[in-house]
Amino acid sequence: MLEVREKTAQDGGKGKLDFSYFGGAESLAEGRSPRRTVVESPSAKDDGKQYPGPPQDPNDFLWLMTEEPHRSRRHAILKVHPEVVKLMGHEPLTKWIVLGVVAIQLATAYLLRSTRPLSFQFLLCAYLIGGTANQNLFLAIHEITHNLAFKGIKPNKLLAIFANLPIGIPYCVTFKKYHIEHHKNLGEEGVDTDLPTQLELLCLNNVLGKAFFATFQIFFYALRPGLVRAQRLTGWHFLNIAIQLIFDYLFLQYLGVRALLYLLFSSFFAGSLHPCAGHFIAEHYLWDGLDQETYSYYGPLNTLTYNVGYHNEHHDFPSVPWTRLPALKKLAPEFYDTLPSHPSWTMIIVNFILDKEVGIFARAKRRGRGTPASQAPSVDKVEGR
Repeated sequence: MLEVREKTAQDGGKGKLDFSYFGGAESLAEGRSPRRTVVESPSAKDDGKQYPGPPQDPNDFLWLMTEEPHRSRRHAILKVHPEVVKLMGHEPLTKWIVLGVVAIQLATAYLLRSTRPLSFQFLLCAYLIGGTANQNLFLAIHEITHNLAFKGIKPNKLLAIFANLPIGIPYCVTFKKYHIEHHKNLGEEGVDTDLPTQLELLCLNNVLGKAFFATFQIFFYALRPGLVRAQRLTGWHFLNIAIQLIFDYLFLQYLGVRALLYLLFSSFFAGSLHPCAGHFIAEHYLWDGLDQETYSYYGPLNTLTYNVGYHNEHHDFPSVPWTRLPALKKLAPEFYDTLPSHPSWTMIIVNFILDKEVGIFARAKRRGRGTPASQAPSVDKVEGR
């Protein structure tokens, strides 16, 4: 504190402090929230402490003219590290994990078949065991969507339908098309159904609205795609629906309504205020004044979620399976270690709800696919300066 007093004296005794003594705490003096993201290898552009940009306008999304960033980074990495192609391909371990998690869910439902649904024991099991297991199955389906469990397309689709069973609601075939569009058209309005709608921005742009969204986000992700961009049903859609309905009917007949409710409660908790559900918000919401559209998370919850936290790596190379995403990051540290990432999925949910600088508005959107960053006009030219 002696140095601080001396610095104050040097400023003429007006009480102005050099906040560098506090590791960049001037953001607090400006009324901003603490820096949320971290940088593994700080650079001159971003030291991991300061804010690279000002707060975003909470009344609208961030509109970009450039193309999504993963295509250009993928080309750059392939140019420098052509050996990355050796990491691509299917992962045989996935099918065995799916089989194990499905078995765990069915066994737990069987054991709870006589337990009252609103009892503490039932809800605790549905949250801790069921929420974690069904989140794992959500992300197994995500992995299988990229045809990374088997070499062939048909076996992958059948495995996804099997993984869908404990979730209780048929969705895996519908998810596949929407998710592939999410990769190809990241941030594109009317195509990328991962983006919040204008109605969500108008209705949920406050603490209570964000708490509601985070609690019931499973319903937003389930209903929004059909409202924004309806799909044409195929034979695979009908197969997914038929198998799921038959499974639910047999489950209800032989194990009872409470066992089926356990599976449905599990799916709800998996997409609600659950630590593993933090990835929904962590992946593509904007933070710290950055226009970065995708964020990774390298913490321990990746062990339960098919390394989905390696999300920049996944978007750059969707054909690299979950077991090899850490190797991809290690292969190209100059590309990934300088990108801000999230230190905690649990705190993501808390910060999303409470932080005034983050909300439904904190998403990047573009009309069309945009242009490569090297070809995009400058802001000064666009605004006529």
